[in-house]
Amino acid sequence: MRFYQISFFALLAILVSTMPVSAQRRHHHRSTRHRAPVKAAPKKIAPMPLTAIKESDLRADLFAMADNHFRGREAGTLDELKVSVWLADQARAIGLKPAGDDGTFFQFFNLKRNRVSPRSTIQIGDSTFVPWQSTLVAQTAPAKVTAPLVYLDEAAWKNLDGIDLKDKAVAIQANEEGINLQVSIPERRYPGLILRKYGAELFKRGAVAIVFIADARAEKSWEQVLPQLKRGLYDVEDGPNATVTAKPPVFWVHGSAQSFLQKPGLVLNTNILIEQFDYPSVNIVGKITGNDAILSKEYVVFSGHQDHDGIRTAYDQDSIYNGADDNATVSAALLAIARAFKEQPGKRSALFVWHGAEERGLLGSKWFSAHPTVPKKSLVAVLNADMIGRNAPDSAALLGARGPHRNSLDLVNMALEANQEGTQFKLDTLWDQPTHIEGWYFRSDHLPYARAGIPAIFFTTLLHPDYHTPRDEASRIDINKLTRMTQWMYRTGAKVANSILRPKLDPNFKLER
Repeated sequence: MRFYQISFFALLAILVSTMPVSAQRRHHHRSTRHRAPVKAAPKKIAPMPLTAIKESDLRADLFAMADNHFRGREAGTLDELKVSVWLADQARAIGLKPAGDDGTFFQFFNLKRNRVSPRSTIQIGDSTFVPWQSTLVAQTAPAKVTAPLVYLDEAAWKNLDGIDLKDKAVAIQANEEGINLQVSIPERRYPGLILRKYGAELFKRGAVAIVFIADARAEKSWEQVLPQLKRGLYDVEDGPNATVTAKPPVFWVHGSAQSFLQKPGLVLNTNILIEQFDYPSVNIVGKITGNDAILSKEYVVFSGHQDHDGIRTAYDQDSIYNGADDNATVSAALLAIARAFKEQPGKRSALFVWHGAEERGLLGSKWFSAHPTVPKKSLVAVLNADMIGRNAPDSAALLGARGPHRNSLDLVNMALEANQEGTQFKLDTLWDQPTHIEGWYFRSDHLPYARAGIPAIFFTTLLHPDYHTPRDEASRIDINKLTRMTQWMYRTGAKVANSILRPKLDPNFKLER
């Protein structure tokens, strides 16, 4: 297939025509005895205008953004571009200045998509397995393999010594024994956990392909896993997954194929082909200029993402994944924080970045951190948030607050002071530990900035059962908690914006992965 390009202005015309109408919203002198030149005293910073952060504004922006009109805001689609134009319109109404490319609010970038071609072939013995029908292809990578098939039962798996797997394809019954399934959306993560359990050992022993036979849990997850595997892999144009390289293929087949795969003398013959596409995505970037002649050349960055999962597997007849908590809450919070900075700017400038394609692998933040629209050295700190409107009213988490995830003690202390002075959330520290099964620190837009050596922290109220389902609706958000989380972010950002010294990077910062 080919990707047909249209002009930027034609695209905007299409998008604007589909948009809903949005609602519009002292100097002291010191006297002296002599006639020496009069010096102005330092300009006083007014109290932080928390009154500019209103529940009514947050509610209105949240419900507008998480509405079915935007069809789940899937990255690389017109729906993501539509909500991006809507966000830029809100930013302009607040009074933000465009800080994207070419005097606009937009920084466009290309998504590089690789997916398994339907022309791929999988033959075992005299049976054909059709991709996405009788088999799932679990690795998006080209592969051409002809190899004898070895069947392993559970007893053989537990005693591989003496079994020759070199240059063989392995068929093995999936088994959840030893796997920690206390994770978010386990039905979608189960195949990956199975591959982690078996794959490294089998490949180390020379296997050139794996055919997993679905157990009962895998059968239940088949329809949940299918859409994400069919989508394939995404990256930005200079990312490591922009072009995929050959890997040993991994397949899933239904449990009904088990007896067939036990037959002796079977040969796997497969040719996995990869198709490549380009899709547009975009970051929305706006700024409030600081009021200090020198420090205004530096920026405190407020970060979130506007995309979500689009239209997928239905739950209770609802297939639109509106992503109210993930991440319309933060998108609305950034608009509210912008209103507060517009009312009372800090010494430093405030930069607001709504990242595109976060759900595709943090791609908007990966692109912006590598290609910022302001000088990279001017980025003083990144205050990122993801999912800030659910769970217990008095609890929250600050990730990047402890080693090995912490990259700036100064920035963390500012955030902790801001919480103590105002919102006083009880902070969950378990999710910031490198041993936490979710690896939550590595799953939001602060990460590329931290890797780039910019002080960065991550505000969140953590996962909940509606995560990445159509049940993540605006009606389920705790608006009061969202307001308080927004205030906490703002208080922290105001401290960074008005501090004479920029937050220092911790020496020897190194993530565990």
